[in-house]
Amino acid sequence: MNRVKFGAWMIPVLFILLAAVPFVAQAMGEPFYVTFFARVLVYALAACALNLVLGFAGLVSFGHAMFIGLGCYAVGILSYYGISDGWLQLLTAVAVCALVGLVVGTVCLRTSGIGFIMITLAFAQMFYFLMVSMTTFGGDDGLNINEPSNFGLFELSGSTEVYWAAWAVLLAVTIFLARLKKSPFGMVLQATHINPRRVNAFGYSVFRVQLAAYVMSGVLTGLAGLLLANLTAFASPSYMSWPVSGELIVMLVIGGLGTITGPIVGAIAFLVMEEFFKGLTQHWMLIMGPVIVVIALVSKNGFAWLIRRREEPAPAPSAAPAAAPKVAAASAGESQ
Repeated sequence: MNRVKFGAWMIPVLFILLAAVPFVAQAMGEPFYVTFFARVLVYALAACALNLVLGFAGLVSFGHAMFIGLGCYAVGILSYYGISDGWLQLLTAVAVCALVGLVVGTVCLRTSGIGFIMITLAFAQMFYFLMVSMTTFGGDDGLNINEPSNFGLFELSGSTEVYWAAWAVLLAVTIFLARLKKSPFGMVLQATHINPRRVNAFGYSVFRVQLAAYVMSGVLTGLAGLLLANLTAFASPSYMSWPVSGELIVMLVIGGLGTITGPIVGAIAFLVMEEFFKGLTQHWMLIMGPVIVVIALVSKNGFAWLIRRREEPAPAPSAAPAAAPKVAAASAGESQ
């Protein structure tokens, strides 16, 4: 079987294997694995969201954990006031993350390079210390969530329920990103990383395209935060801290930047290695760090070389703007 055919089957095979986890865990009598892999799926969702700006647009956001925290507190604060309606919590998380993403993105995208990195980090730390100072909602100790999100037909009342919700959302987001990458918008977004001047010359606004991607990424990360809050029954400022943002970036690097399944494989690899090394020694970071460095050095695309499918942008539909594929092709040509 050639690499292209293998890659074409990667998404369904990966999600079938993930769907088997609860059944295998039940057969083994190990419910821990359901909780653990539910966490893996939540962070895979956040990594996929970050991939939209880092992998596609080349924007190194070092403050994406801020959106995880906002999603968590959307559940936690509403639950604190006795509101457990999951749809209202979801709407709140989406609205807050979209608004914050719009404001933060508008400011950050006026800069580039190290400036963009530092400003995203600064905003994340600002929200971190804001939640630390809000003693009404637990401050630095965090906020217990007593009522799970209730969506009417189902509620996220346990690890298994959160697992299947995260699995379904991750599958939908993966399909969405696969289609987005080949769409005219996706090709223009990738071209903004390759050659932003050429994109502007074709009449597109680099700022607007990247801002739309940043807001979209923030909303998807907020969904991961909502699921994480239900999984842990807890909302904490630590979810917004910069090490969490760093972990998401590492997941992308070892999984494969700009690939569709790379963030998922990266999240699985990172969290499984973390759990394994924690079982060996309390100084597991001394082992984990060099292993990640070796992976990054040995394979430029992380684990993506094992799973990479032919993900070049497909020709745009006849009704789509003809300039979109021209931008990607011209930008790629100039960069060679």
